[in-house]
Amino acid sequence: MPLDPAQTLTLRVSRREPLCDDIVAFELRAADDRPLPAFEAGAHIDLHLPPARPGQAPRRRSYSLCNPPGERDRYLIAVQHEHAGRGGSAWLHAQLQPGDRIDASAPRQLFALQPAPHHLLLAGGIGLTPLLAMAETLWAQDRSFALQVRVRSRTRLPFARRLQDAPWAQAVQVLADDEAQANTETLDQLIAVQPAGTWIWTCGPAGFMAAVRAAATRAGWSADRVVSEHFAAPGAEPPAAPVAAGGFEIDWAPTGQRLAVAPHESVAQVLQAAGIAVALSCEQGICGQCCVQHLDGPADHRDLVYGAHEHQVERRFTPCCSRAPAASRLVLAPLGWTPAA
Repeated sequence: MPLDPAQTLTLRVSRREPLCDDIVAFELRAADDRPLPAFEAGAHIDLHLPPARPGQAPRRRSYSLCNPPGERDRYLIAVQHEHAGRGGSAWLHAQLQPGDRIDASAPRQLFALQPAPHHLLLAGGIGLTPLLAMAETLWAQDRSFALQVRVRSRTRLPFARRLQDAPWAQAVQVLADDEAQANTETLDQLIAVQPAGTWIWTCGPAGFMAAVRAAATRAGWSADRVVSEHFAAPGAEPPAAPVAAGGFEIDWAPTGQRLAVAPHESVAQVLQAAGIAVALSCEQGICGQCCVQHLDGPADHRDLVYGAHEHQVERRFTPCCSRAPAASRLVLAPLGWTPAA
């Protein structure tokens, strides 16, 4: 039976371990010690954090599961303190301690492995976390892979001991910006020597992943052979609510409500203010959890999780970030909603 991403798990922090500069690992177990929902490599959970300020909605932050898939007694995540972020990582670093309890979603999968003759896992810093679970899976299944991790310095390499001691350690290469070797191999050179049919899975800063995609494009690779994981939107940290040139309206089809969306508001904020439940998580268009159905009107899709088929055929719309042109009107509904006969 597929997991319900809306399922809430109550987890207990069984261990907290500083890994390197600004990165802490948290081992999480079920508060009642029952087996946890299973997950596959590339999956993540959403932690439910307290509101940033009184009166605001609780926050949700996504973190990749990086322990070996198949383990049902624990989840392992790593959290980098983002000093210029939205406050979630700062709260976790300052507040979450062994013995504490925290609610989380069931594992969600947006970054799944696909069959390929060879897998190249490319990590930028904290982006290593989902790729660790992938390496564990590929090794256990005796599939061909290599893992390269690029960091600013060895002091910022998470899970250094695990990489060194893993049974698949011979497949690992670490390149640090402050070491000479990092400047001798470019991404173009790395991609040029990959076996035929290789697929790339990459996670890390947006600029790093963009560089990987650009190098693959220069090598003539098709876009579908480079799969990336986004937990932050590319570029600067987005404002709490997207800003558009002007306001627009939305019609919520199940109730017939007509709602005005001001330039400084997101569609999700307006829906919530009208008493319509929206499952917010990333609030940046990178997870798809808040997705609703787009029935009519000129949508300005700004998410990073869906492509043309999902937008145009499946009619998916992410209200946390997507909008409409000024003075236009969108008709929206929950996914799967159909008018009564």
